[in-house]
Amino acid sequence: MTIPHALEATHLYKVFGRSPRDAVRRLKDGATRAEVADAGTAAVIDASFTVNPGEIFVIMGLSGSGKSTIIRMLNGLLEPTSGDVTVQGRSIRSASAAQLREIRRESISMVFQHFALLPHRTVLDNAAYALEIQGVGRTERRRRALEILERVGLGDRAEAMPSELSGGMQQRVGLARALTAGTGILLMDEAFSALDPLIRREMQEQLVELQRELGRTIIFITHDLNEAMFLGDRIAVMRDGRIVQNGTPEEILTDPANDYVAQFVQDVDRARVLTAGAVMEPAHATTPVTAGVRGALRAMRELQVGSVFVVENRRLLGAVTDRAVIRAVKAGQTDLRALVDRAVATVGPDDPLTDVVERSVESAVPVAVVDAGGRLLGTIPRVTLLAALGNVPATTREIDVIEPAPTVPQAAIIASLAELAEPTEAAPVDGALAAKGGAR
Repeated sequence: MTIPHALEATHLYKVFGRSPRDAVRRLKDGATRAEVADAGTAAVIDASFTVNPGEIFVIMGLSGSGKSTIIRMLNGLLEPTSGDVTVQGRSIRSASAAQLREIRRESISMVFQHFALLPHRTVLDNAAYALEIQGVGRTERRRRALEILERVGLGDRAEAMPSELSGGMQQRVGLARALTAGTGILLMDEAFSALDPLIRREMQEQLVELQRELGRTIIFITHDLNEAMFLGDRIAVMRDGRIVQNGTPEEILTDPANDYVAQFVQDVDRARVLTAGAVMEPAHATTPVTAGVRGALRAMRELQVGSVFVVENRRLLGAVTDRAVIRAVKAGQTDLRALVDRAVATVGPDDPLTDVVERSVESAVPVAVVDAGGRLLGTIPRVTLLAALGNVPATTREIDVIEPAPTVPQAAIIASLAELAEPTEAAPVDGALAAKGGAR
């Protein structure tokens, strides 16, 4: 059974100006943004994307790229010049005013950049405001709002006024208000950009944690690539009104669609974006525990490695080294299980490379990537880890040998000089010339 999208944007265009429909027609015929400037300003050009339930979808781009215009079309604040937005199966463009209000109440909440709190209401009443609009009774809405305030760390400030809070706390109230509304989709337009860097990072981490706990669908707008990479399950990169790439953080970082995206990602901290599963290699250096000591030695000899991982029904038991196996062979031991070092470094496929680096430094063997059931999925040797962090390929190739320029053998040079030194009838020696008064 196919799970329906939480939200879908289909061929969205938004043109501001005197002839927006004419501009869209020309854009569809291949005209550029600059070429339709006489008809209007094309803020969004042919933007299409889907957002899955429970994911954080980030739309990022520089100022003027069209990202904020898109988010206003998603909840009907702006009507598309062309195209449509479908929210949980309901069309925004064809909805009546009453239906649009219903969609906003039941399906979509918004967190603004500048908090937009009601200054004359307490923190608790601000958080409960969306439920008040929905007609929920005072006791019930305050109970639900207080529960969310506890989650965002403001339970003890429920009766405070917004003016008594810091900027970070006020943004938490705005987030709590959106979460308390109980809608499945949250739209967040540059929600953390007004915060100090440390508070901003705290809010990013808290948003990810809340999303995991509550399973809300979040569409997040930002101009900060590091923020996009940290938050997004998928990212749409915009430039001049168009989406130039749409993919996971790993895809955008390792395979940028064009030079513009490549320039964007060149300074990103790859260790915080790439995951173990994205860079791991197949686990070739393995042996089943049933192969015994000699089987492990044979595997190491064939693969020309100094250690192998030992598995049992695909589950990782640990690793053995060549030294330990050779000693066991000399001692007549056959049970491989007794030699296994179970303290090998392991990570999960979704762990960031920052965790892999820490474990790799302390490990004598490659870091093992295992799933929740302990099954070995792959390995990350140090050379692979360094290559991923340095954005260079980990594979090697044959290097062409540069042949030196041909030189004349020394013996040939000496022979040539000797021939030049011998007198001939056509060319008298210096002594004959001297006898006739010639130059010496």
